[in-house]
Amino acid sequence: MDEVKIGEILEPGSDDRRRSREERVRAQFWKTVRKAAKSIPFLDEVIAAYYCALDPNTPTKVRGILLASLAYFVLPFDFIPDLILGLGFTDDVAVLMAALSAVRSHITPAHRAAARKALDDFDRN
Repeated sequence: MDEVKIGEILEPGSDDRRRSREERVRAQFWKTVRKAAKSIPFLDEVIAAYYCALDPNTPTKVRGILLASLAYFVLPFDFIPDLILGLGFTDDVAVLMAALSAVRSHITPAHRAAARKALDDFDRN
């Protein structure tokens, strides 16, 4: 995926678009995490990014970038459909890595602690 497309995906967009993405992410995030768990080696950072994106104290632009990348992650049909075994999450990984690189400094220890707890709970179920 080239830089232009990643830039378009990570564009925060309008407040309406951000709210729509947030609803989509909230509705589909954990279901997608279950499917992608073995495909994404930095899943703990993705979950921390989820908590950061939903944190009202996170700057609006950062929330927009994270919600855009997480919305791309939860969509089953994207550049490479997630249904393709072995390849389906490769484009999602590229988008998530770009977003995390751009906003990593805004992911707090509290977001990471929430992610660790969620992963512990996830592993038990």
